[in-house]
Amino acid sequence: MNKPSAPASLARDASPKKVGSLRRFFSVLGPGVTTGAADDDPSGIATYSIAGAQLGTSLLWTAFLTWPLMAAVQLTCARIGMVTGRGLAGALKKRFPRWLLVPAALALFLANTINVAADLAGMADAGEMLFGWNSHYLVVVFGVGIAWATIRLQYYQISGILKWLALTLFAYVATAVYLQPDWLAVLRDAFVPSLPKGREAWQTLVAILGTTISPYLFFWQASQEVEEEKAAGRLYLAQRRGATGREIADRRLDVGVGTFFSNIVMFFIILTTALTLHRHGVTHPQTSREVAEALQPLGGRFAQVLYTTGLIGVGLLAIPTLSGSAAYAFAEIFGWKQGLDQKFDKARYFYIVVIASTVLGIFLDFTGVNAVSALYWSAILNGLLAPFLLVGILLVASNRKIMEGQPVPSGVRLLLWITCILMFGAATGMFLF
Repeated sequence: MNKPSAPASLARDASPKKVGSLRRFFSVLGPGVTTGAADDDPSGIATYSIAGAQLGTSLLWTAFLTWPLMAAVQLTCARIGMVTGRGLAGALKKRFPRWLLVPAALALFLANTINVAADLAGMADAGEMLFGWNSHYLVVVFGVGIAWATIRLQYYQISGILKWLALTLFAYVATAVYLQPDWLAVLRDAFVPSLPKGREAWQTLVAILGTTISPYLFFWQASQEVEEEKAAGRLYLAQRRGATGREIADRRLDVGVGTFFSNIVMFFIILTTALTLHRHGVTHPQTSREVAEALQPLGGRFAQVLYTTGLIGVGLLAIPTLSGSAAYAFAEIFGWKQGLDQKFDKARYFYIVVIASTVLGIFLDFTGVNAVSALYWSAILNGLLAPFLLVGILLVASNRKIMEGQPVPSGVRLLLWITCILMFGAATGMFLF
């Protein structure tokens, strides 16, 4: 049974109720926080772990550099969803031909499926270490369970679960604090940038950018804005067009908090592995299990448990985001019925994409693919593809007609162009140095 529509009192022109500032702060947290938390999926954790293991604290500065860039990108995608009433693929369809969008959606599906496979493998390894259960069984249990929940639960239930799962990311903050670093040295590397030295370091920088500013998050953010509006009773496109200043301000706060939270966690993951793995010469971990096992003698059992617990929590959060973002993209390109509030028989093709991505991910895990390597290289692939997609997003977000007279402000567009230039530059550096 679908969630009932919100009452008429939730119409856009209704006066918002006055609530306390703290209560209002928590009330506006939603898609921005869950999207930011999903950014720290097992792929991100693996990438940041490799960065810390290989290069120590030398890339800590990327956590602060990428925060405003990631926030600008996600806020733009949120604005596209809010003012057009469509997801990102639907908005891009108004500007670009289908023959160009279909390959992009296929690439998104492929990259996301590899991520799903690697995320499931990382979660299963973590589960085996924590509970002693066979990881092969856990891959199937996690994959089937997440797909079932995505199909059966309604949007407000899924979004509520995802928000609570975001709290598991504090495990990585606790781990780094527990290791008692030299904070003066940490702050120096955090705020005094140093350019990568050598191809491996440039590859790591591209991977960090690719997993932080990741294409699947662009699609998920915009689509969740549409889901939020549908949940508020705006079921028709005409009802969803345009956004009030209050709605945009609320989402700006939501996205700002979500992206800041995401990057703080990124900072502490790099710091944790720099203080343990890098310091003790473990510079090329091959699996998430190897990272976790190395943490026990180097950082203690507590550090290992927190690391593995965080892997499971963020995997549960990220996999619906990965499979769902591809499903939204295909549904909007081909005009399929879509939405997490829809029953399976009403949005069959939408859910088939979700199932296909998950099943293929499970299959890949039984082919012997190296999880950390797959995650790392998928992050590099995202780092190469994201700037091209960002150019398309910029063209849509700047178009007054598509954006219902509410294009993104010039300051945000400037940040998006800086993001594009930085990502193109990092990719060039990877091939030249």
